[in-house]
Amino acid sequence: MKKLLLIRHARATHEKGYQDFERPLQYSGLQDAAVMAGRLKAHSLIPQLLVSSPALRTISTANVFSQHLSIPAVHEIKGIYEAGQNELIEIVKDLPDEQDIIGLVGHNPGISYLLHYLTRQILDMPTCAVALIEFNITKWNAVHDNGKLVYFDYPKT
Repeated sequence: MKKLLLIRHARATHEKGYQDFERPLQYSGLQDAAVMAGRLKAHSLIPQLLVSSPALRTISTANVFSQHLSIPAVHEIKGIYEAGQNELIEIVKDLPDEQDIIGLVGHNPGISYLLHYLTRQILDMPTCAVALIEFNITKWNAVHDNGKLVYFDYPKT
């Protein structure tokens, strides 16, 4: 069985002077990421690997999760930034089969579209939302649209 943990980046600044790729997290975003990592830890939902867009707000979110969950350094995948559903599916299919639980930290709208495609559930992924999807497969390249959403949470701030 494979489990995919979708994580949308935490709340980032919208202040002028930053290009989209370089927008940092707000202080509240850092707090939300720590809270959500704590909730995952409390439910023993700890990925073996985190992959992330290299955008500053996304990699910062992933690093907070990595630190709080005591998991290895985040692996950056350039293609996650600005990826749509189809690109994200291809990224998931290329994940290493050695890991059964992998977290993917990304952006909207792609992450919400991916959640809908994989589970057939219409849920918006607010900032710092997490969604755990289970698949009855042994290899990531067999991922398709019959995942089961088993956990969904987000900071209610």
